[in-house]
Amino acid sequence: MLALVVLTVRNIKLTIAYDGTNYHGFQEQRGTGLPTVQEVLEGCLLALTGRAVRVTGASRTDAGVHARGQVVNFDAAGWSIPVERIPLALNGLLPEDIAVLAAEEVPPHFHARFSARAKVYRYTIYNSRIPSPFWRLYSYFVPRPLDVAAMQEAGSYLVGRHDFASFQAAGAATKQTVRTLFQVEVARENELVHLLFRGDGFLYHMVRIMVGTLIEVGLGKREPREVLDILAARDRRAAGPTAPPHGLCLERVEYDLDSAGPRI
Repeated sequence: MLALVVLTVRNIKLTIAYDGTNYHGFQEQRGTGLPTVQEVLEGCLLALTGRAVRVTGASRTDAGVHARGQVVNFDAAGWSIPVERIPLALNGLLPEDIAVLAAEEVPPHFHARFSARAKVYRYTIYNSRIPSPFWRLYSYFVPRPLDVAAMQEAGSYLVGRHDFASFQAAGAATKQTVRTLFQVEVARENELVHLLFRGDGFLYHMVRIMVGTLIEVGLGKREPREVLDILAARDRRAAGPTAPPHGLCLERVEYDLDSAGPRI
């Protein structure tokens, strides 16, 4: 008589950091041969456990985009590895441009993407006449002086619940384009200009288009209040260019683990 073994779901949440320079984004792209963070992470989980493990990511960061606080979850039913040992075990297998920062067991209903209450992205600009070889992979070089005060004013008009259709890449499949931005900050740190965006969700290329638009404001090509007209237009052509990916970093994903379940 065959014994029936029932494995209880063991939902594990990982916080990971990565340098996105050598990856074609986070999400797997099967059949393309292009390296992604998800495929590398799943490959290390397979090597560690001897079984295929499918991870779910909070954000589908694009090619060249970095992360300090990406979150994934997966089912570790039947694992013998204690949760506190998972970061050490995985970091022994992962390449040096990906690291697991923390691991914790979470309720079965937790979903890295749908349970998120907010995401925080930071875009970094290197604003100097002379480029920096040390910041070339992690910032966008803008040699002309930027008016940070004007950029901050323009950014303040983005805060709130709006239809961000003008800030979504052309051809994107998302139909619901209303999102809430809780915070937009622009600050200078010597040659670096940091733009921070905290919101309940972001459209395809939304942060990078907002950055491209705010750069135009900083260069005097647009007035800060033009952002209101761009929002009202609901037309991608009304906004500025899409800033390159390498200046963008996913800083963190925020959750309320005591909530009843995913927010759709």
